[in-house]
Amino acid sequence: MKTPDSDTETGDYFQKYMPGDICFGCGHGNTAGLQICSFWQEDECVCNWQPEAKHQGWPNLICGGIIATLIDCHCMASAMATAVRNENRALGTLPEYRFATGTLNIKYLKPTPCTGLLTLKAKVITIKQQRIYTLRCDLYAEQLKTAEAEVVAFLVYQGAHSDKTQAAFSNQ
Repeated sequence: MKTPDSDTETGDYFQKYMPGDICFGCGHGNTAGLQICSFWQEDECVCNWQPEAKHQGWPNLICGGIIATLIDCHCMASAMATAVRNENRALGTLPEYRFATGTLNIKYLKPTPCTGLLTLKAKVITIKQQRIYTLRCDLYAEQLKTAEAEVVAFLVYQGAHSDKTQAAFSNQ
C-alpha cells in the first residue's frame, strides 16, 4: 500500500475513512490499483502520487486514462472530506458519505511525464442541494500544471457503513 505524504496536517488521508473501497484508483482494498492518498493542506485537498512505468501511455508519459482516474478518485474523496468538514466533524464519524462522478471535464494542457511525483490539488467550488458538489482540480508534474478539470460529484450514500451501497436518489 502506498502511504500518505509526510506533509499531511494530521497524518491521515481521506481514503482511510472509506471502508470496503475496492476502486482501482482510490481503493486501498485493491492491491492492484493506484491506492491514492488524499489529505487536507490548509483549505485544499492534495494528493501526491508516484507513477510507475506501467502507467505510461507513450514512453515516459502518463496514460490519459490514468490521469482521469487520479482526478476522478481524488475529487470523490475530496467531496466526501469536504462534506464532513463542513459539518465540523472528524473523518470517520457518522454518517458516512459516498460520492459518485456526475461529470468529469478534463483539459490536458501538456504531456505529463512519468518520471516524477505528481501532485493533485482539488477544492469544492459549489454545493447545490447539499448533494451536488462541483470541484476544481489541477494536476502538477515537476511543479508545472499539466491538466485541469471540473468535476461534479453526487452524494449517493449517507449512513453507517454497509456492505451494500445504498443510492440516496432511489426515490427520485
